[in-house]
Amino acid sequence: MQDHRATPLTNVADSNFSYSDARKQPGRFLVLGLFFAAFLILSLITRTILLLKCLREVDPQMLLLLKIYAMGLFFDVVTFGYVALPFVLYLIFLPDRLYRSRLHQPVMYIAVFLTTCLFLFSSVAEYFFFDEFGVRFNFIAVDYLIYTHEVVWNIVESYPVVPVFSAITVVSALTVFLMRRKLNLAMVQESSLGQRLKQGGLFFIIPVIATVFVSLPHSHISSNSYANELAANGIYSLFAAFRNNKINYETFYASLDSKDVFRNLRALLHEENSDFLNDDVYDITRKIRNNGPEKKLNVVVVVEESLSAEYLGTFGNEHGITPNLDRIAKESVFFTNMHATGTRTDRGLEAISLSIPPTPGRSIMKREDNEDLFSWGSLMKSLGYDTKFLYGGYGYFDNMNYFFSHNGVDHIVDRSDFTKHEIVFENAWGVSDEDLFRKSIGEFRKSYESRRPFFGLIMTTSNHRPYTYPEGRIDIPSHTGRNGAVKYADYAIGKFLQDAGREPWFRDTLFVFVADHCAGSAGKSSLPVEHYEVPLFIFSPSHLEPQTIDTLSSQIDIAPTVMGMLGISYNSRFFGKDILRMSPGQKGAFVGTYQKLGYLKQDELVILDVKKENSFYQFDRDTGISSKTSPDPVLLLEAISYYQGASYLFEHRLNQFGG
Repeated sequence: MQDHRATPLTNVADSNFSYSDARKQPGRFLVLGLFFAAFLILSLITRTILLLKCLREVDPQMLLLLKIYAMGLFFDVVTFGYVALPFVLYLIFLPDRLYRSRLHQPVMYIAVFLTTCLFLFSSVAEYFFFDEFGVRFNFIAVDYLIYTHEVVWNIVESYPVVPVFSAITVVSALTVFLMRRKLNLAMVQESSLGQRLKQGGLFFIIPVIATVFVSLPHSHISSNSYANELAANGIYSLFAAFRNNKINYETFYASLDSKDVFRNLRALLHEENSDFLNDDVYDITRKIRNNGPEKKLNVVVVVEESLSAEYLGTFGNEHGITPNLDRIAKESVFFTNMHATGTRTDRGLEAISLSIPPTPGRSIMKREDNEDLFSWGSLMKSLGYDTKFLYGGYGYFDNMNYFFSHNGVDHIVDRSDFTKHEIVFENAWGVSDEDLFRKSIGEFRKSYESRRPFFGLIMTTSNHRPYTYPEGRIDIPSHTGRNGAVKYADYAIGKFLQDAGREPWFRDTLFVFVADHCAGSAGKSSLPVEHYEVPLFIFSPSHLEPQTIDTLSSQIDIAPTVMGMLGISYNSRFFGKDILRMSPGQKGAFVGTYQKLGYLKQDELVILDVKKENSFYQFDRDTGISSKTSPDPVLLLEAISYYQGASYLFEHRLNQFGG
């Protein structure tokens, strides 16, 4: 029997083909050249579709369009240079005997098919990602690659998966069919290793030069963040985000001598009701004296998924989707100028539990050496509270369970703790808010029966794509959009307070409702402040008189404010302050992404960025417009002191509880 494993493939499908024709072809790298052209065309189409999607926000002019497409082409070329590297190595070092064998033909066909599928899938995925977040692939996409269970099921429940994948498969198969002659020609060309090294070496030039001289900030061609996103390449942005998940502050950002930073920081953190415990410049521990009788009230903090202030009627929304929260606003201490520190759940939980500004790179919740930090949970535990974290999904997501269990929380409840009979409804992200609140009430009842005050932190999931929830609860059908998800979340909060009102511990409980972040963070400016504004309600009818507070603040101020309401004196390493004690203009708010660090004070915003770049803006809260302004050295000094100080304390493990 004849062995075809290494038989040269000289008899190809096209009857008009001759071997002499093959010798005129550029050899095995022809396939790579075809893909290079296809990748550039596909990237051009993707960029144009995304541009049309945000055309109003970009406000394009001819010069800006030229910059977008020119820089976009540059990043597309760089991206392909990186993507092509493994294929280049394969084509260089695979011997002719194997490359030209009959058995290699189906391998090449399959490789071309799968690569085409990958390119098409990347473009489709980027469209949906841009539709939700207003940016190219970034650190959020990196997280999505890690937490595959939630993400895969979220995609299945949110998007027309079968039609999309069917279309990708058909187009990829058609591409292989149309390229079959060129593929066959490329697979019969003889070549020596020296020839292949010479041809393939050209493909190494792009990634080598790019590694040394090119980085994502080169795509920043405008003050308009949408234009900058369009000028980038999604695949390049994805790998840049993966590489920059951890960023050393002093290496990349404007910095000062560490002692000067902490001298400034201690001055900024000092309040009239606080005293530092010692003269160590690196120790920010203060004794906070809260006057009045100490109230050992239970504290329940409900962190609502993606609850932007703009959805509430009290902030001007006319759709009537938050009737319960609008009512609670009139019965609570209601904070109308509160800001999330970031755009992800882990950033919100980090700010609320640790009371620190966002450090660059990934959240502290997901970084190494994040145990035994000075946290709200550790503080409440030291005061004799039963501490709990309750989440409707699986707590490995965003490293929640590990972080809270190592930072003062005694009892963790997540999706794995729900029995079949405790779940009315669930989707990719977890059980419905109703189920979570019902379970939480049962947990709080246990603490009450053991005669211990409790501190509970609840993280909800329902206000999230795919926007599904139990039918019959509200007048908007499930899976029809964000308004329905918001109204269901509002319904669940109303039912939660109604059910909790029947419990004996309700009267002596302080309820805090706040969002983890806004539903969207994209805008024309690099840090659109208006997309960081979230509501904060502190509700306890028996102990708090309703009032409205419009003091500028951020999530890091919640813990100190609640401790002030409880009248409890304590030693603090929090960066936040009691909002009710703040004088106008005393302190700013912190807003940021994984890379850009913003500090907002009154109507001024400074943004610290990598390469030690700083930019200054005037912010108009009424219009949401930020306009560039001249540098403010005082504002810059405060921003550096807060951000560099927070990073230094974590990196040097100086913010440990009891340390």
